[in-house]
Amino acid sequence: MAGPTCALMLADMGAEIIKIERAPLEADPARYVNDPYSINGVSATYMILNRNKRTLPLDLKSPEGRAVAKKCCWSRCGR
Repeated sequence: MAGPTCALMLADMGAEIIKIERAPLEADPARYVNDPYSINGVSATYMILNRNKRTLPLDLKSPEGRAVAKKCCWSRCGR
């Protein structure tokens, strides 16, 4: 939980966080944890831990997915 919590704290302080998830059919399993507070099938735990973050579903095994990830990273680094 250290990584998600660190990203959460940075996002709360205004950093732009982009969470790359596996392709849509294999999204973060925490998204679908069954809890009584889920909204539209998304768990409250997932929403709390990923607030203020953008999500980008990519298939990093495909050349296209890797190209998008590289472009996104380099554009955010200012290169």
